[in-house]
Amino acid sequence: MKAVITVTGKDTVGIIAEVAGLCAKSGANILDITQTVLDEYFAMIMLVNIEKLNVGFAEFSAELATLGKSRGLDIHAMHEDIFRTMHHI
Repeated sequence: MKAVITVTGKDTVGIIAEVAGLCAKSGANILDITQTVLDEYFAMIMLVNIEKLNVGFAEFSAELATLGKSRGLDIHAMHEDIFRTMHHI
């Protein structure tokens, strides 16, 4: 099982490190990552394997959102099944 994590907001030092650290702490393995900085705005998409999460997916998603709020970022995690259903034509 996989999940898509999106991060957007004002660019600051350590965003990738903190999100990656939370993933590692929770047992999520980063499979792919892309990020860019547009002027002063940071945008990142991560694909993570969540098969070995040591917390429930809802808790993992909530922890990411809380991290985002503490840093002034929008961080969202979406389960692969929901992502595929939303983008199925």
